[in-house]
Amino acid sequence: MAFTIGVGVLGGLGLFLYGMSMMGTALQKVAGKKMEKIIELLTKNRLIAVIVGMFVTAIIQSSSLTTVMVVGFVNAGIMKLTQAVGIIMGANIGTTITGQLVSLNLENWAPLAIGIGVFVWFTAKDDKKKNIAEIFIGFGILFLGMEALKDALKPLREIQAFADMMVSFGSVPVLGVLAGFLLTLMVQSSSASMGILIALASQGLIPLASAMPILYGENIGTCTTALISSVGASRNAKRAAIIHLVFNLIGTLLFIVVLTKPIAYVVTQLDPNDVGRQIANAHTMFNLINVAVQFPFAMFLIKIAMKIIPDTGAAERETVTKYLDERILETPSIALRNTIREQLHMANVSYKALSNAMDGFLENDLGKIKETFVLEKEINKLEKAITEYLVKLSNRKLSNYDRKVVDGLFNNINDIERIGDHADNIAELVTDALEKGLPFSEESKKELQNLYEQSALAFSKAMEAIVTGNRETIQQVFDIENDVDKLEKICRRGHIDRLNKNDCNPESGIIFLDVVSNLERVSDLSANLAKVVQDTLTA
Repeated sequence: MAFTIGVGVLGGLGLFLYGMSMMGTALQKVAGKKMEKIIELLTKNRLIAVIVGMFVTAIIQSSSLTTVMVVGFVNAGIMKLTQAVGIIMGANIGTTITGQLVSLNLENWAPLAIGIGVFVWFTAKDDKKKNIAEIFIGFGILFLGMEALKDALKPLREIQAFADMMVSFGSVPVLGVLAGFLLTLMVQSSSASMGILIALASQGLIPLASAMPILYGENIGTCTTALISSVGASRNAKRAAIIHLVFNLIGTLLFIVVLTKPIAYVVTQLDPNDVGRQIANAHTMFNLINVAVQFPFAMFLIKIAMKIIPDTGAAERETVTKYLDERILETPSIALRNTIREQLHMANVSYKALSNAMDGFLENDLGKIKETFVLEKEINKLEKAITEYLVKLSNRKLSNYDRKVVDGLFNNINDIERIGDHADNIAELVTDALEKGLPFSEESKKELQNLYEQSALAFSKAMEAIVTGNRETIQQVFDIENDVDKLEKICRRGHIDRLNKNDCNPESGIIFLDVVSNLERVSDLSANLAKVVQDTLTA
């Protein structure tokens, strides 16, 4: 019997988790644009952060993943602890949606949901309809798993020892909390452990009084994922994981000591004959009340975390990238948005390298030239880090549009790195000229100044186009690139005229033409960046 029950539970749990994962992934794709803008909502207003946490967790169907993502945000320096604490609180509320869903006994609708989903998926032509179809399929598989769990657990009703153990959790709450913690630790999903708890209740195997301590333990167990993910992260990232744990520990203590009986009374009055619904409602009330009670003391939670993970005075290891963290890959749409931000960071470094190279030439400043060489090494490191991250992101489940954006990013990162190379080339040419004391006429300097300003403008407009996706800005890049081509010809004609008049040192002339070629390539590469944006918009 034990083998049969074990196989049944594993099969049902597997279907449950697969369905939940499919539904969560499809929901992410459907809500992609909203998810992309989620970072913009992360203000210092903790109430908004709570709402954001609820929204994200409802979409990805896992408070553990939301908290892991928060750890990633904090580690990447995108989010402050004051924002993280609100997201974590909201995640605890958002995760109750799954419990509410599985307690509704919708198993009879599962085949219909799968049938509709499969039909729409095979007949749909666009991504949006296919994603909606996958939500239906995931929903159906989730409830098939729930039904399989309930059927697998039925024979346990005949085992008195098991029934006695379940009842004992009500009289010894610490054992219930420990059981809930271990269960969630094993399945690494509070939603899955909640599903098991509701399945047990549906078979009359566990009373509400025993279920509630287990429920509290599940809320503590879900913290382990974030704690594990924070290993090797920054101090603030570790503090974010600690805040999640402390928040749930305080809530558990509060409910065991004070609120268990009042909550049990309320949920029993709401659904007198359905223990599954009572458990789901108790879970929701636990998290709502826990957030309401601790929300005003958010800064106190941060102080506790800072006491546990104190500042040591030692500088933390600096990372190459500013916005990338592998934990955020759990939410591909947000990871993609952060990669775009990192691309812009890399572009800004390349722009600064180009500025230093040309300013060093125009101002005879070797210090700025040396800074260009330092920046070029940073650009190379950024290209490597971003490319590796994009490879991992491309292996995630992405919509066709997002995949098109990822493909464009591969091209952009390469082009931005090449702009850095051209800045480095100019710096080397200028170093050679300055060290040899080669003369340049005021006319030649003026021509290079004009060409540089237009090439730099094309690059800055290309960066603006990446941010805004504005078609007029894209066209401006193309127009400026045409102007640069004309200026290049003017520079070359001017150079020939100066040679004919013996107004130009031949060696200076060679460097002049090489600088012109490099600046013209910068505008070409800027046009490439704008073209990628244009192609993505028409995808």
